[in-house]
Amino acid sequence: MNLITPLLKPDNVLVDLDVGSKKRLFEQAAQVIQTSHGVDAQEVFESLFSREKLGSTALGYGIAIPHGRIKQLRETACAFARLKTPIDFDAPDNQPVDLVFILLAPAAATDVHLQILGELAAMFSDADFRARLRAAADAAELHRLLSEWTP
Repeated sequence: MNLITPLLKPDNVLVDLDVGSKKRLFEQAAQVIQTSHGVDAQEVFESLFSREKLGSTALGYGIAIPHGRIKQLRETACAFARLKTPIDFDAPDNQPVDLVFILLAPAAATDVHLQILGELAAMFSDADFRARLRAAADAAELHRLLSEWTP
């Protein structure tokens, strides 16, 4: 089992999300996190947007891992989205992003947050795994792939 498995709720896996920008993506992600974790969507949006201003959270290969900290969050929250159309994310390889893993930690989070980010980076560095995510038929299959991945 990976660190993501207990955190990623099936309802927080979005397939063919239709957004045209990072801003719109963060708005949609904020709504999902508000619904699943009861935190204020505006606070989630501002956390993601503020972090992105510091530098792109895109890894390359069409992957981004926007992340932030939320004061009122009690436990780590996350969501995954496969975008209908890739969007510009200022990636280091200049490729647009179509696979996005949103990670939010409580303000007082320990180094577990960094361990999760490291695991996500390892997960998404696997070209075969990225291809399987892009080929998945639906949200349930995406959730299964993400949950079953082993470091």
